Amino acid sequence: METVLEPKRTTTSVAKVIEITAESSESFEDAIQHGIEKAAASVHGIRSAWVEGQQVKVKENRVLAYRVDLKVTFVLD
Repeated sequence: METVLEPKRTTTSVAKVIEITAESSESFEDAIQHGIEKAAASVHGIRSAWVEGQQVKVKENRVLAYRVDLKVTFVLD
């Protein structure tokens, strides 16, 4: 009896990276969370994000806002 080998199937995915800026009066972590939540309202399949930069807004020696620049990766349909 001859054995027939089927071709090996691989799954391939393609991802896209978008850059967003998010701000919070609470913390960097809060800015990150809100940024991801807002991005998820427009795109689906978010897999990861990394913080490219952080800044704070300062007035009269007080931090007014925390800002993060994020690169968000999501898988295309």
